[in-house]
Amino acid sequence: MALLGFQSCSEDAMSDGEGLTQAELRTILTTDEVAGSADTALAELFASSTGKRASTFRLGDCYSAEYTETGFVATFNNCVLNGTENVNGTVTVTYTVGEETSSFTATYVDFYVGTIKLNGTRTFEASTTTQENGISFTVTSDMSVEMEDGSMVSESGTKTFSIIFGDDLQSTLYTISGNWTIEAEGNTYAVQILEDLEGNAACEYLTSGSMVVSKNGLEITVDFGNGDCDDKATLIYPNGATEEITL
Repeated sequence: MALLGFQSCSEDAMSDGEGLTQAELRTILTTDEVAGSADTALAELFASSTGKRASTFRLGDCYSAEYTETGFVATFNNCVLNGTENVNGTVTVTYTVGEETSSFTATYVDFYVGTIKLNGTRTFEASTTTQENGISFTVTSDMSVEMEDGSMVSESGTKTFSIIFGDDLQSTLYTISGNWTIEAEGNTYAVQILEDLEGNAACEYLTSGSMVVSKNGLEITVDFGNGDCDDKATLIYPNGATEEITL
């Protein structure tokens, strides 16, 4: 009877739209792919800025940057970055360079990745990890993404990404930690990482770690497994009911 009760409560939650769907989980995990389309180019421009004062950097006809003492303004003209659609628009970047960490803030105003429009800020802070063969960087976002159909997705919060380079793809590991909030299609998702999400370069899915997703107040734990490479995760509802979901 208890098991039937758990199953019934879980099914009721999902039928009322309070469960977590595959599409919602993908939105939570992949918003950065759109918002961060220009990140690599900005990092390259930031690295090229050492010692520059009011000078210009240009990579062909794709993007260029006008440097000042406090940052630079990068202009993108039909760039294809990290396999994305054409990127167009201007980003204003201000930066701070310290002895142990370096950071910069990018401000997007009507910046386009294909037909998707970005507005808001992303702040990046990079530092070395405790291991010599790794790197860690923190991204704090306050971004809105407008899709071609006019629908909006917004993200705010902080994520820390760490990469440990190994001898092969299997031993090259990455982790994600942090807390962030996403608003999409009338729903609010507050994400808190419980155990660092982890994966490796040989697997296209997260392989371990857990997080709590509060969807409109309903707290759902998402468990990504014990290290095996598969496309499954387990949802755990407040009443103890569980559901397997495909990533």
